[in-house]
Amino acid sequence: MANIKISVVTPEKAVLDTTADFVVLPMFDGERGIGAGHSAFVGQLGPGEFRFTTAGTTTRYFIDGGFAQVRTNTVTVLTAKAVKATDVTATAADEARAAAEKLPVTNSVDQASRQKAIARASAMARVAAKN
Repeated sequence: MANIKISVVTPEKAVLDTTADFVVLPMFDGERGIGAGHSAFVGQLGPGEFRFTTAGTTTRYFIDGGFAQVRTNTVTVLTAKAVKATDVTATAADEARAAAEKLPVTNSVDQASRQKAIARASAMARVAAKN
């Protein structure tokens, strides 16, 4: 009995439009579970595993941060990137981490960008490890 509507949107396209029984969002400060009747909120997402369960089956995606809105049994995710977890590989995560570690650091803005890229690669590696 799926009763939560889910929409995942990137700048390029709508990635997902479905329903679920339960949703787990990777917030910037930890995971947040959403069940039917959850109170409304808007929150900042971190890179990580977005997952939802429908009729006992869990579906997983890697998302690259963004924002989530929960309202009236509807979860809307706006993110730069959303990829099915099965398409995320350890090799891709290793390559992303190597590229992040090569980013030049000449000021605090560069340092923050580099740290975000490393965190993104680490989140990809955690998602890939579950495949």
